[in-house]
Amino acid sequence: MFGLPWDQTLAAMTFIGMIVFLFFGFPVAFSLTFTGLLFGLVGFGLSFFDLLPLRIWGTMTNFTLTAVPLFVFMGVALEKSGLAEELLETMALVFGHLRGGIAISVVVVGAILAASTGIVGASVITMGLVSLPTMLRRGYNKELITGTICAAGTLGQIIPPSVILILLGDILGVSVGDLYTGAFLPGFVLVALYIIYLIVLGQLKPHLCPPIPDAEIAAFRTQAFKRVAIALAPAFILIVAVLGSIFVGIASPTEGAAVGAAGGLILTMLKGRFSVGMLKDVMRTTTRITSLSFIILIGANTFGLVFRGLNGDRLVQDLLLNLPFGPYGVLAVVMGVIFFLGFFIDFFEICFIHVPILTPVLVQHFHFDPVWLGVVIGVNLQTSFLTPPFGFALFYLRGVAPPEVKTEEIYRGVVPFIALQLIGLTLIIVYPQIVFALIRFFRG
Repeated sequence: MFGLPWDQTLAAMTFIGMIVFLFFGFPVAFSLTFTGLLFGLVGFGLSFFDLLPLRIWGTMTNFTLTAVPLFVFMGVALEKSGLAEELLETMALVFGHLRGGIAISVVVVGAILAASTGIVGASVITMGLVSLPTMLRRGYNKELITGTICAAGTLGQIIPPSVILILLGDILGVSVGDLYTGAFLPGFVLVALYIIYLIVLGQLKPHLCPPIPDAEIAAFRTQAFKRVAIALAPAFILIVAVLGSIFVGIASPTEGAAVGAAGGLILTMLKGRFSVGMLKDVMRTTTRITSLSFIILIGANTFGLVFRGLNGDRLVQDLLLNLPFGPYGVLAVVMGVIFFLGFFIDFFEICFIHVPILTPVLVQHFHFDPVWLGVVIGVNLQTSFLTPPFGFALFYLRGVAPPEVKTEEIYRGVVPFIALQLIGLTLIIVYPQIVFALIRFFRG
């Protein structure tokens, strides 16, 4: 094939075969596993099956990955606690006097939920159920409503405790604690961009996002401090307990996740939402999400073992090194590929399939810091939740939105926020100290 050595030809065929299976609608895990097994048998013979169990065993016994089910458990438990509904109702009254105030409150609550749960689907669905009817009743533009809810809900992808940062840490071979610390400020750069956009829009086009009348807010002002404190305290305590212990080095990410899982359960008890049925539901959901993640991870390990064994990584490396650009030109190409893939496939697939293939050349040959690169990729992968036609946040919101909100309004609504995410991505690339500032502070 195009004058390539036999092993690299097989590697290219492995990749093409996997893409073909995906486009025919086969599940990701089975597409990865089948192509890996097939071309592994062709390339290495039966001896391939001596190597594969060791590779899978090494992955499944990775202590860091234990944090995945624990953080998922924490997020699902907090969803059941009613924390999100209480925060949304309170923050809407805090910011409601501003033009676009309810939309700003959705972004603020999205950031708080991201830092306390990290579960995108739960955040989008909850905010869609609670705030979407309120914003419609207040006369907000439908596209602005849907874009704000989807964008705020996806903040859990980059603001710790993000599950994807755990996976990226394992793939890139860097400390998840460093990734969490480095991703904190970039996440809130996105929050700031969203809020600035909403404030400016409220000034330029006030009819799109009218304020709540003062008469309705007057009763709230008499007990505002008490209600805000009651709503924020549980989330704040949990965030400090989990992320604070990780940032200062008291706990590893896995130990912090265990604290978060216990804290989420305790919070549910304190709010009177705990029951045996609720606990079974949380455990069932956690098992389903974790199983999905790990079966894809096993498939990706099978595929990756074959692809690297056939020198596929050398093929990609040569391709990138022969591009007529400098280091940042190659970085732009890699980021462009990841962004484009996000229109069509899930962030899990991009993370497990493409990141291990595309990133080694950036670290080994162009000497980009792997922690910084992991955060940059995390911000880029966040856009995959918003980009039509297959952005998961769009599907989550579509599932809970009333019939008067059209699918095309949801798609149009996220476009400004995708642009804001790309601006945020550019800022993090141009100013890497956004990533390194907190890491240096806690290490110092």
